[in-house]
Amino acid sequence: MIKKDEKTINTIRALSVDAIQKANSGHPGIALGSAPIAYTLWAKHLKHNPKNPTWQNRDRFILSAGHGSSLLYSLLHIFGYNVSIEDLQNFRQLDSKTPGHPEYGHTEGVEVTTGPLGQGIANAVGMAMAENHLASIFNKDGLNIVDHYTYALCGDGCLMEGVAYEAISLAGTLGLNKLIILYDSNNITIEGNTEIAFKEDIRKRFEACGFDTQLVEDGNDIEALGNAIEKAKASDKPSLIEVKTVIGYGAPNKAGKASAHGEPLGKEEIKAMKEFLNLEDKEFFVAEEVKENINEIKITLENYEKEWNETLEKYKASYPDLYDKYVAFFENNFLKALEEDESFWKYTDDTATRLSSELILNKVSKVVPNMFGGSADLAPSTKSVMKELGEYSKETPQGQNIHFGIREHAMTAIANGIYLHGGLNPYIAGFFVFSDYMKPSLRLSALMNLGVISIFTHDSIGVGEDGPTHQPIEHLASLRSIPNYTVIRPCDTNETAAAWYLALKRKTSPTGLILTRQNTKTVGNAKEALKGGYIVRDCENPEAILIATGSEVGLCYEASEILEKEGINTRVVSMPSFEIFEEQSEEYKNFILPKNITKRLGVEAGSSFGWHKYIGLDGDMISMDNFGASAPFSKLFEKYGFTTENVCNKVKNLLNK
Repeated sequence: MIKKDEKTINTIRALSVDAIQKANSGHPGIALGSAPIAYTLWAKHLKHNPKNPTWQNRDRFILSAGHGSSLLYSLLHIFGYNVSIEDLQNFRQLDSKTPGHPEYGHTEGVEVTTGPLGQGIANAVGMAMAENHLASIFNKDGLNIVDHYTYALCGDGCLMEGVAYEAISLAGTLGLNKLIILYDSNNITIEGNTEIAFKEDIRKRFEACGFDTQLVEDGNDIEALGNAIEKAKASDKPSLIEVKTVIGYGAPNKAGKASAHGEPLGKEEIKAMKEFLNLEDKEFFVAEEVKENINEIKITLENYEKEWNETLEKYKASYPDLYDKYVAFFENNFLKALEEDESFWKYTDDTATRLSSELILNKVSKVVPNMFGGSADLAPSTKSVMKELGEYSKETPQGQNIHFGIREHAMTAIANGIYLHGGLNPYIAGFFVFSDYMKPSLRLSALMNLGVISIFTHDSIGVGEDGPTHQPIEHLASLRSIPNYTVIRPCDTNETAAAWYLALKRKTSPTGLILTRQNTKTVGNAKEALKGGYIVRDCENPEAILIATGSEVGLCYEASEILEKEGINTRVVSMPSFEIFEEQSEEYKNFILPKNITKRLGVEAGSSFGWHKYIGLDGDMISMDNFGASAPFSKLFEKYGFTTENVCNKVKNLLNK
């Protein structure tokens, strides 16, 4: 059996370097060094079924070191997923199933889009949190329908990234004992030996964070690898298994060198490698004995799901109500109750939209039972607590409110992992200015089409006395520039209700809810706001259009009333979401913003970048194209021109041009 295993491992190595050589691009070092780790896990420990890659109780495998994608694709091919030899031959080519870094939803069997180092570790923490939380809700004695492990394969680079450290610190605090990190420890990065920048004792770091740790001294020792994985599975803590490997193992002239990391080996080196590994000198070749070995393994893999299905049927018979709830969590269709509740769509009180969001979130959580989220230590300020739903912790895993700690980046990547796991609606919260710390994971959320919700409060110079370090300026433009990211900045509680509804409904786009600290004037219409932009105040034959978002809509409304008394007719348009407005028909958009009305004023307490497609060349803007200052918010709004007087004067100037 050992010989079969070795032959299969070496075949995985060869397929990986063949793909890289044909593409003339890729990272052979990790594929050669880590192949025994990956094969041992996939063949002997990982619960997965190539015939049904998405069955709910599968173990999750995350390649955090996403540059090793050729290794993952070779595994997927060998084990019978929908990745053919032709797909391996098209590695890194246009429209292939095998892009340079793994992409969720693009290649069967890929659990998450990785590439930026450290993200995958944080995603894995999120998946482990989801498993832990759902298990606490649904599992019964002898009938554990949520019972699987999350494995992440990482390298030195992942562990240098701050997002990984943030995530493992939280994982240890939460005691996520079904999280196992496999560390390909080869002491090499692009610039050379890790000694130049990375000398810490990784196992001691993980121990300090609350992990069990182990060392496998020979990365080719599959028996030692297997024993370490079994020991990790038996632990009551999350686990790190450090595996000492040789980057580029088997390549006689490149093994152990930085040059093995990120460039093809070359045909002569591959030929010498195959000779060293006792492989046939053929490209993209899988021997019959390897196929036979995998076919034997696949019988066991299919039985994993079969046994779970049998358990699920027993569970259904014994706990029919809980079974229905379990199915409903994964189907995730709870919005009808909100659609039919008229009280959800109408509000009259003037208030800060962060308080509006708190009100709406607590209405939502009563009808959407799988909400699971929290804040980066800012819940009292972001108003992001679901009342009476408990705190999620090691001792109370059934709680729905997560304390992420001051870890914005990891929080966002963890939420991606929670969403990817399935069965839950994650949300996260923080001050809007700190979206800068979250941006890499927000971008990946958009790339993966994940409906993760971010609550961003303290949305402008309205933050006030905390000053320019805490006053977001360019952040609306930054998030709006991310493809497939939905930004909603509501003007009042009515629009905030619409924003929450849209965020939950838009399951293939992440959403940022941009909320005020200061009070807003109630002028919005929730159901009209579902269109992203609509008229909040109108008149016959408007001479100019005022377009605004957030608290500035109420300001424009008041200015329009003043202008009307002076005989100037204006239309006021609330534009809570550029992205959703752009999804409407051309007829509707032209109705809201007629092309013949070119005198337009945009008003937003943020950067003017991106607004010109709505205000045009003849329009003007009241915006923040500079940093703010420390002062009470009312003084700041006056200083920077967010007053009815300035709005009125700007409109008059436009009309006099």
